[in-house]
Amino acid sequence: MAEAVDKPRVRVPAVYQPVPKATAEGEPHDGPWIVHNPDGVLPAVWGKFWNYWQMDYDPIAAATNAVVEACVQAYAQTIAQCPGDHWRADGKGGRERVTNSALSRILKEPNDYQSRSDFTLNLVRDLYLTGNTYHLARRNSRYEVDELHPFDPRQSNPVVGRESAVFYELAGNTVLEGGIDRSFMSRGANNTKFLAPARDVLHIKLECENGNPLVGIPPIRHASTAVAAQAAIGAQLVNFFRNMNRPPGVVETELNLSKEQVTELRKRINDAWRGIDNLGGGPPILTNGMKFHGIAMSAKEAEVSNALKVTQDEIFMVFGIPKAILGLADVGTFSSTEALMQFWLARGLGFAINHIEVALDQFFGLKGWPDEYVEFDTRALLRVAYKDRIEALVRGVQGGVFAPNEARNSEELPNAPYGDEPRVQQQVVPLSAWAQTQPQTQAPPSPPPAPAEPEEEPEEETLDFAAFYAGVEDHDVRRDAVQ
Repeated sequence: MAEAVDKPRVRVPAVYQPVPKATAEGEPHDGPWIVHNPDGVLPAVWGKFWNYWQMDYDPIAAATNAVVEACVQAYAQTIAQCPGDHWRADGKGGRERVTNSALSRILKEPNDYQSRSDFTLNLVRDLYLTGNTYHLARRNSRYEVDELHPFDPRQSNPVVGRESAVFYELAGNTVLEGGIDRSFMSRGANNTKFLAPARDVLHIKLECENGNPLVGIPPIRHASTAVAAQAAIGAQLVNFFRNMNRPPGVVETELNLSKEQVTELRKRINDAWRGIDNLGGGPPILTNGMKFHGIAMSAKEAEVSNALKVTQDEIFMVFGIPKAILGLADVGTFSSTEALMQFWLARGLGFAINHIEVALDQFFGLKGWPDEYVEFDTRALLRVAYKDRIEALVRGVQGGVFAPNEARNSEELPNAPYGDEPRVQQQVVPLSAWAQTQPQTQAPPSPPPAPAEPEEEPEEETLDFAAFYAGVEDHDVRRDAVQ
């Protein structure tokens, strides 16, 4: 009996065909086509076969792109840096951290084989690559969620049963499928997937389409054309640089060559310039008056890199990521690292974090903000921005927002004596305080200073007439003296 021979798999490069002529409505037109489930590009070369998947013609995946991978990793790695906490309102206008709940334990250790960072990283990655993420809950004897186990979103899907009951068919977790523990799950009808009710599955999804609110779509669905164009441009660049050691051009001669001679000449030239590493032994030698005329790179081909940047910008726009996050633009347009992160939080990162928080709130039965909720601490994103972080804490302490010890604890410093109460400067009072202040009675004015006593003028010398007369006997002399 002859041995079975494996059928060769055919792969067709994703090269765009020329734009076809306009056709009437309803008439078929040439590809390439954007296909879904699985997402990808269907080139016109083999898209004419309706059973292309039976011929081993797989759609060229739209997600296999360096720019898309960079955008997805930016979200996944950034959110994985933010620790999550369970918060509850304390009834006094503040909040308190809950450390003894099932949710707080899951946020720190979701299962036995994944750390907190592993769990969040792969959750966000699946969410932005496929639009969905599925995690099966294992409960303890108190019916609390004790573990969360991830499943492959490409092999899992929701199903609707009787009376609109939602169930999930889950597959793609090698740990659980390996038989470690199946006590909390049941096999599906096809014996390949686990069937679980919606109450035991954490399903986070992005926007939905086609009237199906149970299945999300990835952002790359809206940029499939840009991804396909990048694949075509990349293939063109690879082909160009692959032939750099075989210069493109034509051989000119006045001889009349037969078909066999032309084929032999082409073969010898190709052998001489074989491959990227030029293993043929050097350039060919032309004889009998043959001349080689090289063809330089055209201006259209030189603009390929510019076209590549245009498609990159379209992908960045769909994912809502500033180019500066990926190091493809100058950060100088933002005043600081905090300003850059705040811009991204307002554009796309803030939604991603809030979307995951709200999904966890709903799954664990929390009331949501502001009563009881999950929050990922985005302050961890400023760990390297030491100057900006310290300036913010200083202004918060001086403005009475933080107590000195609260600011010190955020930097992992011990408490300082008398630092548990916020402080403000003395002149910082509300405007109403001035109206409630009683006017003070003014003290009577001090009496004016007494006028200075005039200085005594020296008395004029007066003549003592008695003494004068007593000492003078002569009356005439006395009389003359008096006169």
